Amino acid sequence: MYGTASEEKQDRKTDNDADRGPDRAADEKADRRTRVTVLVALAANLVIAVAKAVGGFIAGSPALLSEAAHSVADSMNEVFLLAALRRSRRPADRRHPFGYGKERFFWSLLAAVGIFVMGGCFSFYQGIEALRTGGQEELSGYVAGLIVLGVALLAEGGSLLRALHQVRGQGGIATGLRDPALRTVVAEDGTAVLGVTLAMTGMVLHMATGQVVWEACASLAIGALLVFVAYRLGREARDQLIGEAADPEASGRIRSLLRAQPEIDSVEALFTMKTGLDSTLVAARIDLVPGLDSERVEEVAVRIKRSIARTVPEARQIFLDVTDRPAQEAAESPAATGERGGA
Repeated sequence: MYGTASEEKQDRKTDNDADRGPDRAADEKADRRTRVTVLVALAANLVIAVAKAVGGFIAGSPALLSEAAHSVADSMNEVFLLAALRRSRRPADRRHPFGYGKERFFWSLLAAVGIFVMGGCFSFYQGIEALRTGGQEELSGYVAGLIVLGVALLAEGGSLLRALHQVRGQGGIATGLRDPALRTVVAEDGTAVLGVTLAMTGMVLHMATGQVVWEACASLAIGALLVFVAYRLGREARDQLIGEAADPEASGRIRSLLRAQPEIDSVEALFTMKTGLDSTLVAARIDLVPGLDSERVEEVAVRIKRSIARTVPEARQIFLDVTDRPAQEAAESPAATGERGGA
């Protein structure tokens, strides 16, 4: 009997590995595409950051210097995202039994902080400083600055189109933007295109009117835009980092599957948590029908776990807790209801 149980466990592991082989190959392919997208954005931002900084100092333009800070922040963030792509695919080990999938969320959070500090705060500083000192207007420098921004607009637009093309290739916005690395690149490039447009508008109005207030307002607007984007990206990364549940549709499929099993009398509680971009932990507290012996319970558990893994491929760790706890007591627990506190 024990030999049969061991063989079943080995078969289960082999079946799960075989079932998830194509999924893992697809995940690795998606990672390679994302890495190329990030490298394209990094190359564009490094070149543009240098050009904006030189043009900003020559023209004495606060808007152009704000955009230079924006590009520097984006370049640092691309480095963070490359680290996220490399580190998040490391296999599970004794110290991290659920793997390193949350590395993506951590580095994406750092990227959001970088946008806020290096981009948003510096842009606010440039705008306030321009209002305080009045700034200097140099026509020749501003023409060079506008040329730099025009080139930057083309480069940032090309990088954005590359990122959007990948999003479309990965199933559209709802599916493609699940990846925090790709989501950050899209947000950065979209913000960069809008930021460059604001900077050009401010510089043109400054040149036309001689009033630095237009350019100062452009810097402040760029700062506000970057702070807003940093807040949104940071909030999403925080939710995923501290343990976000699987989407309601996947949880509903798991709950329906469990309730459909003839050996399950009731589903007392179902818990899910994303442990990575494409991996989810599933834990269910179930009450079995009376009369099942221990051998039968093990067979049922193996079958149910296989069914869940096939139904929800991202369910990489599945735990079933067989209990005779009253359903009402389980339903009112803090963990099941989502209330704060609890043991």
